[in-house]
Amino acid sequence: MSSSNTELYQQVILEHNRKPRNFGKLEGCTNQSEGYNPLCGDHIWIYLNVEDDVVQDIKFEGDGCAICKASTSMMTMALKGKTKDEARKIFDQFHKMVLGQLHPDKDPHELGRLAMFQNIWQYPSRVKCAALSWHTFVGALNNESSVSTE
Repeated sequence: MSSSNTELYQQVILEHNRKPRNFGKLEGCTNQSEGYNPLCGDHIWIYLNVEDDVVQDIKFEGDGCAICKASTSMMTMALKGKTKDEARKIFDQFHKMVLGQLHPDKDPHELGRLAMFQNIWQYPSRVKCAALSWHTFVGALNNESSVSTE
């Protein structure tokens, strides 16, 4: 990652950590799940309003490190308005990317700005931080009350 890309990555992470988008409880949600990473203490709740197979609204609450909060904030922005199938496809791409199996600069993807997490696989202890909210989102879609990264 070039120094300008590293700087942009850091700025975006800090911005989303300070001012997370779609933060708060979604009253009357249709789906929800709790995610917890016991290794670092990240603990979040994802709330969805799914109608006609579309994620009409998505919010989150909880505490986590800057990477967890930024990933969750950006995830909510990326998945709002997507069909469940579109959201699962983006989840699959994001998951492969943070594991180093998808390379946004070479492989086709629909990640948009989420591609800035592409080098996180180089920091194995941070992969779970970036991925927790995504697994919790899928848990909410599947009506699972909680997920853990153990």
